[in-house]
This record gives sequence, C-alpha cells and structure tokens, in this order.
Amino acid sequence: MNCKDMGDRLLDLASGMGADAEVEQHLQACPVCAENLASLAQTMTLLDEWQAPEPSPYFDTRLQARLRDESAKPKQSWFAWFRKPALALSMAGLMTAGAVLIGLRGGVVGTVPKAPIVDARPGSAVADLQSLDKNHDLLANFDLLDDDDAGGVSATANP
Repeated sequence: MNCKDMGDRLLDLASGMGADAEVEQHLQACPVCAENLASLAQTMTLLDEWQAPEPSPYFDTRLQARLRDESAKPKQSWFAWFRKPALALSMAGLMTAGAVLIGLRGGVVGTVPKAPIVDARPGSAVADLQSLDKNHDLLANFDLLDDDDAGGVSATANP
C-alpha cells in the first residue's frame, strides 16, 4: 500500500472502519500517514464535543415575517426581466446606426469646412487678411528651416 491509497482511507480509519493488516502495516512503516491519522482522529473528537449555538429567540418570528413579506410582493413578469437587456440592445443599435450614417456622410461632426478664398481688390481688408495669412504660413515654414540649421544643416554652407 502507498501513501496515496492510505490518504483515501484516512477518513474511514479515523471513524473506526476499514482497518486491516495491510493498513496497520503501512501505518507502522510510515510516520507521516500515522501522524495524519492521529490528527484527523483528534479533529473528529473535537467536532463530536462541539455544541451548536442556539439561535436567537426571535429568529423564527423574524424568518416568518420575511417570508410573509416576500410572498406578498407582486410577481414580476418575464417582460420586467427582459426590459433592461432590450433597452441596452436598442441603445447600442442606435449608436451603431448613428456611426454608420456619419461614416456614410463622409465627415465628422464638429469639423469646420475651409472657407473658399475670395478674390479681392488689392488694398481691401479681405486682401490684406489673405496676404497676412499667406505670410504667416511662410514664416512658419521658415521656423522649420531655422530648426534644421540648429541641427547642424546649414543652407548657406558650400559643399
């Protein structure tokens, strides 16, 4: 007999059943199994001595009151249970339909289309604003060139 087979029989042995010569021989040869059997027998003895505590005197009264309250509640139909998942699915469907419609429209809500450039007479306010906008774009590109010069690349250096 091995320790695994002995472990399967320990509960029966601790309760006083199933002791044969092979089991007795293994218990004498294996101190680990003998210690496990002694520990289990001690635990079972303690459990036999244990007294369950008495429930409170009002336990039965409170239990009966709760049972009456639960039975007095109206029964919910299957539709009440079905309502929340149905609402969630319909909201998900609406969101999906909205995303598809926005995608078909070809744009994102909140983007502002670029205003067309209006040909204006030189010297007018519109023409001045347009030239300032072009100058700003040009200066922004020059700033990029200045950054390249700082990195070691020079536009004026001869190769």
